[in-house]
Amino acid sequence: MKDFFSNLFGRNNDPKSIISFDVIDSIYAYLYHEQNSIEFKMKGIHDTVSVNLYAFPTSLDHDEGKAQIEKAGFKNAYEVLNELYKKIDIGILSEEIIEQDLEYDFIHIQFYSEPGAEMKKYFNRVLNNFIIIFCCTNSLEINDFKILYSGSHFIDYIKGLLDTEYLDVNKPKNETQEIGIKDFKIVLQGICQYINIEIPESIELPSSENLIELEQVTSETFAEFIKLVSRGNIEEKELKKQSKKLFAAFKNEAKDYYEKVEGHFDFFESIDAWNSDWKFDPEDAEYFISEMIGEDLNFEYPEETFSHELFPYIQSALEKRNLELMTYDTHGDNYLFFVANKSDVYRILELAELTKIEVNQL
Repeated sequence: MKDFFSNLFGRNNDPKSIISFDVIDSIYAYLYHEQNSIEFKMKGIHDTVSVNLYAFPTSLDHDEGKAQIEKAGFKNAYEVLNELYKKIDIGILSEEIIEQDLEYDFIHIQFYSEPGAEMKKYFNRVLNNFIIIFCCTNSLEINDFKILYSGSHFIDYIKGLLDTEYLDVNKPKNETQEIGIKDFKIVLQGICQYINIEIPESIELPSSENLIELEQVTSETFAEFIKLVSRGNIEEKELKKQSKKLFAAFKNEAKDYYEKVEGHFDFFESIDAWNSDWKFDPEDAEYFISEMIGEDLNFEYPEETFSHELFPYIQSALEKRNLELMTYDTHGDNYLFFVANKSDVYRILELAELTKIEVNQL
């Protein structure tokens, strides 16, 4: 049995927005009646989209959940729920209501996005957690929802919930939230496509693409990737050789990880790339990037600025040439830089996702 309480906001059912009750309720119905947890991949979103239906108190009725509740200073899951209700102006549960042992469902949607400019100094990807809590507006029946948001990993799930904050999708607090909300709209469209939910015609879809049918990876996929990351500066013979080699490694899923990484290194060394220690001087950056683009690059920077702190100044100088500095993630203490045409960056990231070559923006 489920019970929900009124809140102080208007109903979330903008007929044009995909972040609306009609869409969320359809997703909830699938999770409740068909499958309470789904994971899938979609275009435009890094890694996996995770969608889960949970309930207070039953989803936390296990030893780990009880320990986390106690650690947070609460006696039961309902007290945690009340803390969340306070954040979104929903009336808290009284002791009398708690004693009825009712269930209160919520949806947790999790996926990665690009960070905003400030966060990009420290992270290549940021995690989005959208916690959707149902409620009632001027009604005794469920007809509305509120969203709590967090960009942190939910290692301790109760702490993760308690660290969320109310999210007004029309008024993001920063650029990272703004990007997350934009991607959330695309993710909702992807969820609907994945579980065959018909989206109302009045809704303005965030994407006109088929979000679920991912491209088939072939040798030509790698050839396109190579052309873009090398900005076309590669001989046809070398292009064919490298694309076949990388595709063969891609198909061999059992291949040792480090052997694959060595293959990626070999590839980037075959094009114009800069393998640098994690700590480098401005003069190093100017010299090696000038070598890569075939012209002198000079940029302004504050004194005592080194390594990753130089990225904004490098990118500003390259942007004037419609270029962008990118890197292959070595998972080590070094960078493997290359320069791409700015207009190709989005496609490079798409191809990187497909080919499993870990390329990142800086």
